[in-house]
Amino acid sequence: MHTPRLYCLSIAGHDPCGGAGILADIKTFEQNKTYGFGVITAITYQDEEACYGVKWLSYKSIEQQIKPLYKYPVRAVKIGLIQNSETLELVIDTITYYFPRAKIIWDPVLSATKGFEFHNHLRVDESLIDKIDLITPNTMEYRQLGLKKFPHANILLKGGHKLNNKGNDSLITNNLVKNIPGEPMGYEANKHGTGCVLSTAIAAHLAQGKNMEEACQKGKRYVEQFMQSNNSKLGYHA
Repeated sequence: MHTPRLYCLSIAGHDPCGGAGILADIKTFEQNKTYGFGVITAITYQDEEACYGVKWLSYKSIEQQIKPLYKYPVRAVKIGLIQNSETLELVIDTITYYFPRAKIIWDPVLSATKGFEFHNHLRVDESLIDKIDLITPNTMEYRQLGLKKFPHANILLKGGHKLNNKGNDSLITNNLVKNIPGEPMGYEANKHGTGCVLSTAIAAHLAQGKNMEEACQKGKRYVEQFMQSNNSKLGYHA
C-alpha cells in the first residue's frame, strides 16, 4: 500500500511536444511525489524548436476546469502561461476561494525561448503580488515586470540568463538575497521547458511542507537532473 500523495495543481498552457507547459508540469509533480491536476489556459502551437502561435482560453473556461477540483485539498498551485493581468488576478482569487491553504507559485512566461512573444504589456501591482507566495522570473522578466519595486515579495531570480554567475539563482525575500548555487554538470543540453519544470518542482516541495529556501534548493536539483537526462532538447523525468 502506497502512502497517499498531496495534491498540487498546474494552471498553464498546453505544449503538444510535452517539454513545457502543463504536460511537463504533471510529469514533474509525479516525480516529486505529489499528485498533479491540470487546468489549461491556452493552446500553443509549438515544438522544442519554436512557438508558432497561441489560442487563449477565457477566464470562464479556466474557472470551469477548476470548479470540479474543489473537493480536493490542493496544497500548491503553479501558474504558468496566462493571457493578461486581469485573467491572472481572477485566477488567483479563484484559487484563494477554492483552495485557501494552497501556496501560489507564478512562473511569468512572457516569451518563448526562440523569441515568440506571448506578452509585451503584462503589468502587476502590489495588491496582486501580495497574493502570490513565490514568483520565478528570469532576468528579462524581472526587469520587464518591474519586480524590483516589490521588496517584500518572494522572488526566485533564475540564473540561466545572467551574464555573471550563470546558473546560480537568487532567492530574494524581504530585501534579503540568498544564493541558490548550481551544481557542476558533465554536460548541459539546452532543454525546452526548464522554467516550467523548476517552478513546478518548487511547488511540489512547498506542498510537502518545505520552507521556501529548501523548496527552491530541491527544485534546483531536480531541474539540473532534468537538464542532464539526455542531450536532446526534450528532457526526461526520472
